[in-house]
Amino acid sequence: MAGAASYADDGRLSPLSTPSATRAVLEAHGIGTKYTLGQNFLVNDDVLKRIIALAEVGERDRILEVGPGIGTLTIALLKHAASVVAVERDPDLPAVLADTLYPWRERFLLIEKDALNLTAADIGEPPPSKLVSNLPYAVAATVVLDYFQQFPFLESATIMVQKEVADRMAAERGTKNYGAYTVKLGLYAEVAGRFAVGPGNFFPPPRVDSAVIRLNRRVPRMADGAPAAPEVIAAACLMADAAFANRRKTLANSCKTYFAGRGTFALPDGRLLEGAPVVGLLPTLFAAASVDPRRRGETLDQQEFLALGQALLANAAEQARP
Repeated sequence: MAGAASYADDGRLSPLSTPSATRAVLEAHGIGTKYTLGQNFLVNDDVLKRIIALAEVGERDRILEVGPGIGTLTIALLKHAASVVAVERDPDLPAVLADTLYPWRERFLLIEKDALNLTAADIGEPPPSKLVSNLPYAVAATVVLDYFQQFPFLESATIMVQKEVADRMAAERGTKNYGAYTVKLGLYAEVAGRFAVGPGNFFPPPRVDSAVIRLNRRVPRMADGAPAAPEVIAAACLMADAAFANRRKTLANSCKTYFAGRGTFALPDGRLLEGAPVVGLLPTLFAAASVDPRRRGETLDQQEFLALGQALLANAAEQARP
């Protein structure tokens, strides 16, 4: 692509935010979209503006972006933020990004890696405080939860995801979309905004509806008001998985099925535990957490899952191996 540094100022936040501009970049580099990598390029400048506004991107921010594609959103971010560090697994795209992002190259770092394998060491210093991405839909849910769990420096995530994923992220207790994922994500973050994005805003148009959702990091509190310890939060996530192992069953039966089928696993505090002995502990856990085992997982709130996690850590000591 000739003269990426000479973008005309046409009033757009990103000069790549049209179907024709996107097509031109792809053709210039002799590549096409890859459905296996979930590549649907955003081609609506107004959506980009709404993303930047919802994420509250400021001039001091260092942004983490997953799946920058050809750099459409990246350019918009670089016009507002101090710098962007992006993760891209497609080996065809680094050359494209070197071209399209040339004017901003000193404030852009590309990590050529699968986003699911990203580490804090890859990112370097100073760490980014915000994740802002048009995420590959196949891994979007996993990336968001993993990053809130692994990267404490992330204060917020403003991400484009499939509408159904956004529904799960924002689901209310007792609804069909409320499940283990909702509980676990809700122990790390809370929804702070959302808007819908139709298929016509992408090239090529996906076969699904999309949504941009913002999540702000939170530290949940125990019943006494104290901040929940990281190991308690992790144990609560484990109990959420158990509670929804079979959502048609009661808590007692679902948790029994879950733990009976597990071999040795590590508790969040590092102790090793056999799954089968936990089955015998379940009545004690439910009693300690004041949770009726005849209920179903979708009826429990985050406070109750925290209580179950705390009870698991407290009552598994005799069965655990150092």
